Amino acid sequence: TEGEKTEREEMVLTKRLVGGGKEEENAESWKSVLVQVTPPYLCAGLGMVGAGLVLDSVQYWPVFLTLPELFIMVPALIGLKGNLEMTLASRLSTHANLGDLDTLEQTVVMGSANLALIQVQGVVVGALASVIAMLMAWMGDPDRVDLTRGLVMCASSVVTASAASFILGIIMVIVIAISRRYSVNPDNVATPIAAALGDLVTLSLLAFVATFLNNSGAFLATSILAGYFIITPFCFDKAKKNVHTRDILYNGWTPVLSAMVISSMGGKILNNVIIKFPDIAVFQPVINGVAGNLVGIQASRLSTGLHKTSRLGKLPEDITTCSLINPLSTFSVPCCSFSTMMSNNATAAVVLLFLVVPGHLVFNLAIGLSQGFEVITAFFLVLYLLAAVLQVGSLLHMANIMVHSMWSRGVNPDNSAIPYLTAMGDLLGGAFLAAVFQIIDWTG
Repeated sequence: TEGEKTEREEMVLTKRLVGGGKEEENAESWKSVLVQVTPPYLCAGLGMVGAGLVLDSVQYWPVFLTLPELFIMVPALIGLKGNLEMTLASRLSTHANLGDLDTLEQTVVMGSANLALIQVQGVVVGALASVIAMLMAWMGDPDRVDLTRGLVMCASSVVTASAASFILGIIMVIVIAISRRYSVNPDNVATPIAAALGDLVTLSLLAFVATFLNNSGAFLATSILAGYFIITPFCFDKAKKNVHTRDILYNGWTPVLSAMVISSMGGKILNNVIIKFPDIAVFQPVINGVAGNLVGIQASRLSTGLHKTSRLGKLPEDITTCSLINPLSTFSVPCCSFSTMMSNNATAAVVLLFLVVPGHLVFNLAIGLSQGFEVITAFFLVLYLLAAVLQVGSLLHMANIMVHSMWSRGVNPDNSAIPYLTAMGDLLGGAFLAAVFQIIDWTG
């Protein structure tokens, strides 16, 4: 959009570098990417295992039995880490690589404006996620329509989204500032940490907040919603005053809301299958979280590379001659040797895809040790790993096409790409995982 284009142009014009405003990309080895990505990736995966164990446990809590509509909200609220926190991480990583977070004052100003922004987005998305969940559940069963039930769901969703966004937003600002200080590429570590904490924090908050409000009744839920109605305009005003968040505040809603709707479709799948296959609960956050984690890293790297080498709206010359539809442009390093940036991106994509199988084996081992290995048979592992590789491979290729396409159209991918990609990951993961359990049921 024009607003996002203006934002980037103002930033670029203040940071122009000698030599026509371009900065040469240095070749990055697969070892460098692997060393920086693996530790936070494994930590993120174990965090998602924790989230899966939480979901597997809370599905039997009275509030989830009384309000099964909460299951529809789960992917949408977990998806906030892609909509808000991972997008924040990508955006701040770009600012860090451009030198906009080199001083404490810059970090405080940029961080506070972005925290105010994601508060506004979190409250709006939380409220709408609850409305969509109610519509999806109640359209097929009008007898369940109830005002108190709706108020409890809406307040639970808003509080969860707001609190998770605030906690994770502060952590992201600190992590990226420290990464910059110690010369670690924040693109490689910030999004995995957001993914590691996002699922666990969000699910835990939803379970406890929903339980508390369900026991407290409609008056408290209404009071909380009224409080957010009063506070949100102050956050809006804070975000509006910063040049880097102002345009996102006005023009950045399409990817966030579209991603929420896509994630809610994944929630509908979960709501339909969890009754027949209750064991799916422990795996759902893991397969979706790993995919969102890996594609978030790649999207953030792609965006930062474009920010450093070209103006928004114009792709680097060596990329314009490349057919991005061809999967080789995403995964083949030799085919991308004509461009250092494309070669780096292909190297990273191969490393990230390589991490899928060993990562999921570790995460399934952790699940098995805590829950038992009855579900995790050899046949299940083969189908599960095939689904995971297909899911992540598809998303990495989508990221390559989407980020470059957005850039060429003047849309800042830092603000728009990750929400779509993580939401598609939720939808694909939910569908593939349901298919895995269904195939096992048919053949069992």
